[in-house]
Amino acid sequence: MGYPPQRPMAPPPPQQSRADRFWKRVTEGMALSEMWKQFRRDATSSYRLYSKDVNATRGEGVSQSKHVASVLRQYFWAIVEKLTPARRVLLLVALVLIFLPGGEWQYETSHGEMKAFVLDFHFYGGLLMFALLVLEVGDRVVMKRDLQIAKEIQEWLLPAQPPAVPGAEIAFTTRPANTVAGDYYDVFARLREGAGEATYLIAVADVAGKSVPAAMLMATFQASLKTLSATYGPLTTLVERMNRYACSNSQNGRRFTTAFIAEYDPATRRLTYVNAGHNNPILRRRAGAIERLNAGGMPLGIMDGVPYASGEVMLEGGDLLVVFTDGLTEAEDLRQQEYGETRLEVMLHAGAMLPASTLLQTIMVDLDRFVGGAPQHDDVTCLLMKIL
Repeated sequence: MGYPPQRPMAPPPPQQSRADRFWKRVTEGMALSEMWKQFRRDATSSYRLYSKDVNATRGEGVSQSKHVASVLRQYFWAIVEKLTPARRVLLLVALVLIFLPGGEWQYETSHGEMKAFVLDFHFYGGLLMFALLVLEVGDRVVMKRDLQIAKEIQEWLLPAQPPAVPGAEIAFTTRPANTVAGDYYDVFARLREGAGEATYLIAVADVAGKSVPAAMLMATFQASLKTLSATYGPLTTLVERMNRYACSNSQNGRRFTTAFIAEYDPATRRLTYVNAGHNNPILRRRAGAIERLNAGGMPLGIMDGVPYASGEVMLEGGDLLVVFTDGLTEAEDLRQQEYGETRLEVMLHAGAMLPASTLLQTIMVDLDRFVGGAPQHDDVTCLLMKIL
């Protein structure tokens, strides 16, 4: 009786040295090129944070040396004032100790011996700097955890997949500039009383500002839209009621929201819309003509009681509707040139025959190619609807 052939044993995985394991733990497996890009993004973001408080304009009659000293002094205070008062004192004490020369003192013991006592101010200054770093990292970890929770809540508020709209393909995507975003998008059915078929509300909004304050207002926008749209009525009435609610939470117009809200009827292919100060969406007709949807009024939350006008277009098979926030068209490359609406229109013409999801992915790939390694300054949101 023969025995089945034995498979050759796989060689044991090579054991990593302690240095390799340490380096992998520190870098999380990132390549040096990836870490360099991350460092450049972080450095650029920090520079923008501090430079907004610095006036680098050189006045008339001011010498170069005095101008440089003034700018450096402004940068110093821009950094110090971001800390709490207690940590400012800790930083100043650490800096004083670092720049102090070391000292040596002699003293006589009870036995008459002379001994020297050396005090290394540099060591204690570095120790205080490390303590300050630990405190700042602790704050960052807590904030990162809270922001991650906020991000998960925001993802729950936004739709993961577009609904199935009869006779149309819909795709959307969003890229926050920070952990949480101020952009909002949604497509959902709106039932009409006494009608068998539903219409569909299409909404894209951009809250002024970034990060947590904008994300909180985005959540209130989502809640008001879902609540107020449950009562069927003209689209202008819905927007006016949303504006009234937004004005009560806009801090005297400082926290306004631009929005494009449309209602699509699949039975008639009629699109009724209100553009509340938003970027004019692009409607590419099947034959290649470009139309802009600009009927509406001012952004929500600036002034209560203002009327809003509505526009109406009839869509046909092959038409493309693109609704976007300014983070898409105003995205900059390393030379601070904007992506622009012209380039977006070129992408629409080139991919007019593609499915909506494929075309949207192509646009985002082209955006990445254009931006390169430049940091993202604003939230990017794009919604695309193609009529079949």
